[in-house]
Amino acid sequence: MAPESPLDLTPVAPPKSSSWSRRRTFLVLCVLALAVLALLSQGLLHSLNYFDTVDQVLASRHSIGTSEIRLEGVVKAHSIERTSSGASFWLTGSGANQIFVVERGTPPQLFQDNIPAVVVGHFASKESLTFEGTQIMVKHTASYIAQHPSRVKAPNGSVR
Repeated sequence: MAPESPLDLTPVAPPKSSSWSRRRTFLVLCVLALAVLALLSQGLLHSLNYFDTVDQVLASRHSIGTSEIRLEGVVKAHSIERTSSGASFWLTGSGANQIFVVERGTPPQLFQDNIPAVVVGHFASKESLTFEGTQIMVKHTASYIAQHPSRVKAPNGSVR
């Protein structure tokens, strides 16, 4: 039997990597980082839902056309008329600015005169000042229950 030779345990220097592979790795990481940033920014920008006030809409009426927007204003007192398909009412802005709204759907329970509301919809035509709504969102604060405790009822009928 032949004598066994001892193992050579001396460290070996790693092969030198080319500068091209380092650049390629850096380039790939940069492209990935840019792609992630682009996806995040697009997602955030498209998830924001803004609304336009009555004053803003009247100032830029021709550029809006019949595109869908969210219109914000205060419901004019004594202007709500319930219809078989929803409600019609006037939304007011500052001064004498107001827009007639015809909403098709069920208005929320808190919908009433003199409250801020946001209506999702579009104008009937490019020249029309009648806004056709598909949804009404009532704006309110958390202090509503404290100010009007007898108006807010829980689903089981109890008053909060």
